[in-house]
Amino acid sequence: MSKFSVLLKQLYKQKIKSKTFIFSTAFYLLLIVGVTFWPEIKGLFTDEDRPADIVALYNHTESNVTEHFHDSSDLVYETIPDMQAIDQSLEDGEYVAAIELSETEGKLAAQIYSYDPLTFSIQQQLTDSIETAAQLFSIGQLNLTDEQAALLLDTTPLIGMTTVNVVENEGKSTEEKMAGMLGSYAAGIIIYIIVISFLSIITTDVASEKGSRALEMLLVSVKPETHFRSKVFGVFLIALTQFTIILAVLFGLLRFTDDGAKWDMVTSFLGELSVSYYIFVILFLVLTILLYLIIGALFGSLVSKVEEGNQVMMPAMIVIIIAFYVMIAGMNNPDTMLIKVFSYIPFTAGMVMPMRIGGTDMGMMEPIISLAVLGLTVVAVYFLSLSFYKRSVLTYSTGGVIQKIKTVFKVTT
Repeated sequence: MSKFSVLLKQLYKQKIKSKTFIFSTAFYLLLIVGVTFWPEIKGLFTDEDRPADIVALYNHTESNVTEHFHDSSDLVYETIPDMQAIDQSLEDGEYVAAIELSETEGKLAAQIYSYDPLTFSIQQQLTDSIETAAQLFSIGQLNLTDEQAALLLDTTPLIGMTTVNVVENEGKSTEEKMAGMLGSYAAGIIIYIIVISFLSIITTDVASEKGSRALEMLLVSVKPETHFRSKVFGVFLIALTQFTIILAVLFGLLRFTDDGAKWDMVTSFLGELSVSYYIFVILFLVLTILLYLIIGALFGSLVSKVEEGNQVMMPAMIVIIIAFYVMIAGMNNPDTMLIKVFSYIPFTAGMVMPMRIGGTDMGMMEPIISLAVLGLTVVAVYFLSLSFYKRSVLTYSTGGVIQKIKTVFKVTT
């Protein structure tokens, strides 16, 4: 067995059994379970046996507008003949609120009374009900037939899209673009979480070996290049293992709960995406993670002790955070110049370019160029980091990052 395999296997076993890996994986699984079963969990903290709140309705108009207020599981509407004793009824808790309906300039007017300030949920429900009733009230004033009223209420337009440029490929549908945007958002979150978590792991792992002087003994029999590669690909395998575990649990929850209803919804959503989209997303995800892990191993070789790890990691952390917020900004409009620029920058392309691929009608050439730039950057950063790693891994210095880099060049040249 090669020395690389031995180091890779040792690192993998050590990290996979560590408390950090177990606790972080358990946290993500708990989060997924919570999101999947949120309606059931929410029900545990609510009193389902509690009777619905009653809202008093007083109709001061000549129209039977109260019929437009429909009961729900939380609110029940009750028509009252007058408003004389409403204050006392509200104070006694007989009603949670009272609505006085009147007509002003041909429009429905509503005044809401309550003894205590209403909760946001109740206030929102009352507002929605009043707005619906107001629309129906205005329609009723026009003396329309039932068919005319139904046609007026059904305002959903019939939208068709035609591209007159026959040279261009047929554009994506709204459903395809929405699926692409959400899929890219999910991929971006995966990259963000993995980079934030495992960049710290690889940096502190190299720094701890260097700080304990164990690395000096190890490099007597192992080349720095072999040690460097074992760290990068070992941590990458650990990240892949954690992602696989989470994905398997998520698949089980979606597939075998609610008679597969959630899984059917997800497969319907994923069916809107093309095979090329999946290939691009996977390639961008893998290359972006490798890029940051390579940089993380280099950062670990710069510091003399673990406590200095956060200092050297800060630039990479800032870059990945910027990429995350640019991705969020692109959710509303992925065609802006900001998104286009960041989709070609290697350190941010993995989180931004998939959004352009899924949410726009761009051709194949642009993502290929971005992917090629990212791939070449990974190769270039790998060899540059490896060359610098050989110099810095046994060099001890104090000061900031710039000072440490100067010290490495001063000592090794």
